[in-house]
Amino acid sequence: MALTEELIRRRSVTPDDAGCQDLIAQRLAKAGFVCTRLDFGVVKNLWATHGGSGAPGNDPVLVFLGHTDVVPPGPREAWASDPFVPVVRDGMLYGRGAADMKSGVAAMVCALEAFVAAHPHHAGTVGLLLTSDEEGDAIDGVRRVAAHFRDTGQRIDWCVTGEPSSMQRLGDLIRVGRRGTLSGTLTVRGVQGHVAYPERARNPIHQALPALAELAARKWDDGFALDTNHPFPPSSLQISNIHAGTGANNVIPGACEVVFNFRYNPHWQAEQLERATHAILDAHGLEYDLRWHRGGEPFLTADGRLRQVVREVLREHCGGVPEESTGGGTSDARFIAPLGAEVIEFGPINASIHKIDEHVCIADLERLPGIFQAMMERLLATSAAG
Repeated sequence: MALTEELIRRRSVTPDDAGCQDLIAQRLAKAGFVCTRLDFGVVKNLWATHGGSGAPGNDPVLVFLGHTDVVPPGPREAWASDPFVPVVRDGMLYGRGAADMKSGVAAMVCALEAFVAAHPHHAGTVGLLLTSDEEGDAIDGVRRVAAHFRDTGQRIDWCVTGEPSSMQRLGDLIRVGRRGTLSGTLTVRGVQGHVAYPERARNPIHQALPALAELAARKWDDGFALDTNHPFPPSSLQISNIHAGTGANNVIPGACEVVFNFRYNPHWQAEQLERATHAILDAHGLEYDLRWHRGGEPFLTADGRLRQVVREVLREHCGGVPEESTGGGTSDARFIAPLGAEVIEFGPINASIHKIDEHVCIADLERLPGIFQAMMERLLATSAAG
């Protein structure tokens, strides 16, 4: 609770870490962790490990993954209290990042401290990877760290991402996979002119609308199932921004910019969606430029040791077997899974994330460290000396 409150007080609006990782590194160093900074540009990344080297052939590597950055709070007057001053009301802790995900980060830190204190000679390696670039562009955070791990041969066998996954009660849902994300910025070129003389101009908005309507109405697929128990939701395209015009109501604009995003299941690869989109735009005869950003491919963690352990622990600590889902948005787990790691996402209730008056249940927060520690103890057998 105290660590969560201290993290909330730090205005770590992405990509600013505001000293969160320094605070955590100091704590973990005192607990015997080796703390390494893997910063890129203005983005802070902390890699803290305890135990073996994690080199090929050595004992297993279990990593907890999280982020210290938060989304902007929005207007202060909309909040019941200052979003960066932690406040307790009716059994809830309020503040920006309370659920997403400073409570999860604090719980993982406390669990790691307790685990190595109880098992100083544990098998394998336990680690914590934090970034300040999850809520933003996600370019210089875990994406870059994963590339560094690939180059240096750092192995990760199991990864628990502390994102808020729970829906109605703690532990009722975990993420075992995610859809991919692909963003496009489309610029349709026209000819600027006076609205009274449309024959002397070419309106890019009018030209773009039929193509955009076709893209928006298309049924991309019916979903995808790698196995019968864990289907992926259907792929979808959403237009998020449209901008055109000079601000005057009597000027036909010379260009129209449209921003859209695909969330897609393994039925597709990014390049296939790109080709399909270009085919529709070309069929409508548009003059356009289109810039793509591939945010991450879809992944699914097979039903192996990690998922089995998480099911067991949540059944014992939360009183039920969690739903194992591939829905929702994206997280930094999409960069760790391609390293060959088994990855799940588990954390507090997500109903208030990114919202005004974000909050976390204090009773859930107090239970989280014990749950994370139990996962470590099941996955990493301890020696007799431990």
